Order: sequence, then structure tokens, then C-alpha cells
Amino acid sequence: MSAAPSAEFVAALNEYQPLLRRVARLYCQDSDDRQDLFQEMVLQLWRAWPRYVPQPGAKLSTWLYRIALNVAISNLRQRTRRPVSGELCAEALAVAQAPEAGPDAEDRAALYQAIDQLSEVDKAFVLLYLEDRPYEEMAEILGITQNNVRVKMHRVQEKLRQLLPVTTR
Repeated sequence: MSAAPSAEFVAALNEYQPLLRRVARLYCQDSDDRQDLFQEMVLQLWRAWPRYVPQPGAKLSTWLYRIALNVAISNLRQRTRRPVSGELCAEALAVAQAPEAGPDAEDRAALYQAIDQLSEVDKAFVLLYLEDRPYEEMAEILGITQNNVRVKMHRVQEKLRQLLPVTTR
């Protein structure tokens, strides 16, 4: 492996960094864990970059999503197996759990709380949906048929409707 990343890799990373950060945000609530996950995604993308061969009609973002989601799901599984370390004091916990500020912050917080209750795979569907990815691309990223994507998306949307408070719908 070369010590210096290729210019193409750096350009792709700069362009798709927001996408990777959104994946990390969806799978990690803690900012330190989010940053660790982001760094792990970048590392895995760097390792896979030499094997990336653009396909006609395929998007780079599809390839990036596939790797990022696989890393995020693997990371989540590892974290759920690890014992929880020491607890924060009440004051520090209150600061860490302070809601986001800005317009629609309450609705966004409620949405993320509902998403947190979904399975790892269902979270991937929500992320791709919120990113306005077409079903065709979702199917390619997730390795399933478009019909399966439609069925699963409908089921995930129903779960979210049940999980969201009436005021945010």
C-alpha cells in the first residue's frame, strides 16, 4: 500500500465526506464513537480503493455506501458485544444529551430516537431513503432486488410511523 493517497481518492473523500458522516451519525450517538467510525470507514475505503473499478452507469457513491454501511454495521455489532465502561456523572451526561439547537431540532431528535429503535438493516434503508437514493441504487447498494427494497421500505416506514410521536408526523 502506498504511503500517499491518490489524488482521485482524496477528491472522492472530500466530495463524499458528508455522506460518510451521515452514516456515522445514524449508527453512533456519541461524538467520539462517531469520529472513530468515520475514521474506520475512511481506512476501509482506502484499503479497498485500489480494487475499485468504475462500472458503466454505476455511481461511486453506491460503492462508497456499500463499504460505509458494512463498516457501520460491523462496528455496531462489535460495540454491542463490548461491556460498557464507566458512567458519566449526571452533569456531564446532561451536557452530552443536550438536544440540538435550531429549527426543527425537536422533530429531528424525535426522528433519530425512532431510528435508533430500528434494526441495523432498517437503519440502512432509512439512511438511503433520507439521502433521496432511488430504489434502483438502494437495491444495488444493499444487494437485493428493487421489489424487495420497495417492500422493506414500506415496512420500515410503517415502523417509524408507529415509533414517532403524533406531533412530529
